[in-house]
Amino acid sequence: MGQPRRRGYPHGHHHRCPRRIALPAAALALLFLAVSLLSVSLLSAPPLADPRTGLATSSSRRFLRRDPTNGSGGELEGTESGQAFNVAVRSQCTHGWIGQDDLWHSKLASNFYGCCNSSSKYLDSSITTQPERYLIVVTSGGLNQQRTGIVDAVVAARILNATLVVPKLDQTSFWKDSSNFSEIFDIDWFISFLAKDVKIIKEPPVKGGKVMKPYKMRVPRKCTPRCYLNRVLPALLKKHVIRMTKYDYRLSNKLDTDLQKLRCRVNYHALRFTDPIQELGERLIQRMRKKSRYFVALHLRFEPDMLAFSGCYYGGGEKERRELAAIRRRWRTLHIRDPEKGRRQGRCPLTPEEVGLMLRALGYRSDVPIYVASGEIYGGEDTLAPLKALFPNFHTKETLSGDEELAPFLKFSSRMAAIDFIVCDESDAFVANNIGNMAKILAGRRRYFGHKRTIRPNSKQLYPLFMKRGNMSWDAFSAQMRIIQKGYMGDPMEITPGRGEFHANPAACICEKTSGNSVAKSIYRSNKEPANDTGIRKAVVGPPYPVYTDEEADGSDTEDDQDTTARGEMIDAEPDDDSVVRQEDPELEEILSD
Repeated sequence: MGQPRRRGYPHGHHHRCPRRIALPAAALALLFLAVSLLSVSLLSAPPLADPRTGLATSSSRRFLRRDPTNGSGGELEGTESGQAFNVAVRSQCTHGWIGQDDLWHSKLASNFYGCCNSSSKYLDSSITTQPERYLIVVTSGGLNQQRTGIVDAVVAARILNATLVVPKLDQTSFWKDSSNFSEIFDIDWFISFLAKDVKIIKEPPVKGGKVMKPYKMRVPRKCTPRCYLNRVLPALLKKHVIRMTKYDYRLSNKLDTDLQKLRCRVNYHALRFTDPIQELGERLIQRMRKKSRYFVALHLRFEPDMLAFSGCYYGGGEKERRELAAIRRRWRTLHIRDPEKGRRQGRCPLTPEEVGLMLRALGYRSDVPIYVASGEIYGGEDTLAPLKALFPNFHTKETLSGDEELAPFLKFSSRMAAIDFIVCDESDAFVANNIGNMAKILAGRRRYFGHKRTIRPNSKQLYPLFMKRGNMSWDAFSAQMRIIQKGYMGDPMEITPGRGEFHANPAACICEKTSGNSVAKSIYRSNKEPANDTGIRKAVVGPPYPVYTDEEADGSDTEDDQDTTARGEMIDAEPDDDSVVRQEDPELEEILSD
């Protein structure tokens, strides 16, 4: 915001100051100039008044509004306890590492591409699949947690050389969605696309006119291929049909390259939403594109249950403490956490206002359209008000679609989540205030399909910045934000290959382009065998069963090399009702799953 231009005197009309007042007048003029420059610096920033954000009581809650008559050229004006501040509609700050082009694209992205073809040693399923071996899995949690279970179920069937029955989705958890697989995903495409990897059938096997009764069991978390061969295969050989329940993160994060690439083929190619879901998602994307060439998508997890579980405090006073404590009492085993410690460690979801301030500080202008995928927000519109003030072009699937368009999906949380997933996936910049499954899966997917701009809040470093922002100018705040977020913007190679969850960092499936006629190599590790770029995996002479030397070298069953059996995590026989087989407080896990 520039200073108002001073009006000059008419030419030829001069006034002389008496000598005795010239020096004091000059001193006053210098003082006035200094105050004016300081005012420009402080008043051109988004709200930086209160280090605690978003959930104060209504009498002291911060709010922002646009006032075209305040002499600021249509800037946002906010008030809190009688103190005014202004928010620049267009950021004038240019220092830092990121420019306008970098907001939407990574300069290095063109050097990398997704690659998931198998090696020449990978055998066709017609050779590996053994008769009388059937695997049934029951997934757990919300849409995206179930997605991880489906992906790993295909790989587990491949490890066991078994036929996979189309996975059964969780219909009894916290999310209460009765949808089956074929109502969310294109089942025929799923089966046909993976035909050379794993044989998949729609219904459980029948023998003698009767459905074969499965033997029920569960494997530990992060179970390695050796774990499956030692624990599941003997039962499969004896019982022929195995049913594994609560199937989420039951496969090791570290597998050999061909199995990791199979994960990518399932996740990024075989799992395709049904036409009604896909078509509505694409219509919403088109409507966002009509508003602007680029748009931001935000996955916002700020539900009361989520905040209660986190144990974090957001400055809402006694009312917030009382309300969230009442929710926490539902879980008898939930430990009381230090709210400040959780924030310092970066374990608390960012508030809607904090996300907005982060985006503005990174350089996203107030007129950028933002699509928000969220559930119930704690504090409702009062909590969202600061974010909407920072980004007035605020949209959701409910605001973009007509009642008749959403009606077929309203009663099904997973189908509604799938619509959000499609829009977020196609956004030009994606950000989440949490580290849930949707954020992880979209981060990995966007890396695979060209490293589209994906912002991961560096929450641990952002906490002290948000706390001290009331004592710094907007330029200083913005510059510090850009330093903190460097390495958290979805650029290639910003995460060490092999680190973190594979679904968020599928390094084995991302190849770097090389010059000349040399073969592109995975950034995860070099493949000694050339990739079969035709996508057709031919039968070759070799052992009928895969050998997992990488995982068997240390003799451990699980990735963490822990005795999970002693802790009772593996259950070989289970009651008929899957809902009985739960952890002590399964709802905790389900709430956080997406």
